[in-house]
Amino acid sequence: MKTKPVNAVQSKWIKTKLLLRNASIKPFIPDTRKFNKGNLEQMIHSYGMIYVKPERGTYGIGVIRAERGGKKGFTYQYEEKVRHFDTFEAFHKSLAKKTGGRSYLIQKGIHLLKHNRRRFDIRVMVQLSPKGVWEATGIIGRLGHPQKIVTNYHSGGKPMAIETLLSTHLTSHRLGLLTEELNRLGTRMAAHMQKTYPRIRQIGVDVGLDRSLTPWIIEVNMNPDPYIFNQLKDKSMYRKVMRYRRFGMKK
Repeated sequence: MKTKPVNAVQSKWIKTKLLLRNASIKPFIPDTRKFNKGNLEQMIHSYGMIYVKPERGTYGIGVIRAERGGKKGFTYQYEEKVRHFDTFEAFHKSLAKKTGGRSYLIQKGIHLLKHNRRRFDIRVMVQLSPKGVWEATGIIGRLGHPQKIVTNYHSGGKPMAIETLLSTHLTSHRLGLLTEELNRLGTRMAAHMQKTYPRIRQIGVDVGLDRSLTPWIIEVNMNPDPYIFNQLKDKSMYRKVMRYRRFGMKK
């Protein structure tokens, strides 16, 4: 398989297609397609709720949450503003204008678990150890801003211990099993991506849990922010992440 430089991996579409090649990872990836009128119509009617996001971009900038249902017809939220449309044609026209001709993706919407009525997801940090083995070095929850649709720290999200966010949803035993599952998934993803991008030393996997506690891969970041782990009261995870990061930068 042809290898590529790490800096070529800005496209969410390229990363999604790469992960779909792995049979053990594929079931965790929500239906994701290129933004166009046909895909928009099919997916909004199939799933009821979708996310429209830039193919390239960070920090949740440009992400739109769209829904169908009820007497309102169609709605979408961008940042804190919600718009309503009576017809699909008007809905599509407005979204197409919002994307401005840039490359966007449509992703099946995941109804994320909530903590105090605010959505949250999970970031799993996976790094190459000094022994050359992929290891999940950190896991943290990201509690979304109450008026926004994304959970990113730079968009007002709050990093929190997953034990706090999941305490009302899981027993401590089940939380331990879930953490192990997410760690295994993250290391599989890193090893798979390394075959195409051999220079990668770390990835950040954003995972959403739906109401049945099924994990879904929302996004993969190949230049993940390590400093969110410093927001945790227990600094041991942050220290390990930074130690592995320094090792990776020397390679």
